[in-house]
Amino acid sequence: MTTYLELTRRGIPTRLAAVLVGLPRATATRAPRTPTPRSVLVPANKLGDLERARILAVVNSARFVDLPPIQIYAQLLDEGVYLASISTIYRVLAENQQVKERRRLARHPARAIPELVATGPGQVYTWDITKLPGPIKGKYYDCYVMIDIFSRYIVGAKVHPAESAVLAAEMMTEAFGIHGTPQVVHADRGTSMTSKTVAVLLSDLEVTRSHSRPRVSNDNPFSEAWFKTLKFAPVFPENFSSLGDARRFMDAFVEGYNHTHRHTGIGLNTPADVHYGLAAGKALERSKTLAGARARNPERFNTDADPKILATPDAAWINKPTEAQESEPKLAA
Repeated sequence: MTTYLELTRRGIPTRLAAVLVGLPRATATRAPRTPTPRSVLVPANKLGDLERARILAVVNSARFVDLPPIQIYAQLLDEGVYLASISTIYRVLAENQQVKERRRLARHPARAIPELVATGPGQVYTWDITKLPGPIKGKYYDCYVMIDIFSRYIVGAKVHPAESAVLAAEMMTEAFGIHGTPQVVHADRGTSMTSKTVAVLLSDLEVTRSHSRPRVSNDNPFSEAWFKTLKFAPVFPENFSSLGDARRFMDAFVEGYNHTHRHTGIGLNTPADVHYGLAAGKALERSKTLAGARARNPERFNTDADPKILATPDAAWINKPTEAQESEPKLAA
């Protein structure tokens, strides 16, 4: 085989070389060939170890540690110093795993995810404030809304000309007096929500305070969803002519929402039905109606079970944990 390779290297055709060495051409060409060792060429412009160390020392110096390579390159060039090209500086940093931040940065601790569950009305309330457009551009009224997350019932809704912790505390006091004091009150981290006035009120009533994580709107889903329902409603106006106009609208809207709006999250019941314990009785009446329809036209139904959308959930969650963590439900995290 060595002879065959030598012949082919000298320019003899493979077919003739195979005949000369007495091998089939296919066997000779399939035979493994020892690769010819090649010398490794070192680029003439390659930086040496000392040059790379110098680049790393300069960019990590107190003067340049807060600057990106492009700024370092320009400043040194203005001073008559050429350290290396911008791309070379980046390559040296990459080799030393310093392409990202080289500064010492403040590290904020991870916020605990609020995990709240309500298995009945009056356990967990959530609240927030939204803006209602006033009569002129830039003029807004503040609408305070508190919701029972289990029943979706609006237990408190007030419209005021401005946001105030005192006004928020007044709304809570009134709502608690009518619907009872909850175990937990959840809110985001607005100034009124985290105010000392509200904190003192809830502490005096032995109510657990719960707050969303900073800049995580999904931690207050019931309030955010209700505000969308409000502002996407066909009856919601482009603006309100006065504070009284805004208050009258909200009173009527909340009344209709609580007592006539069938909510998909609570078995197509109204919030009032669930809040005041009427949903179970209505579920029985609905089942009778559906059973009668199935008896009259059985071919129109695929199952004897009632539609799942009519089932009232056993619990309402904010950030429901995974199944492995649900063995011991908790009211506050």
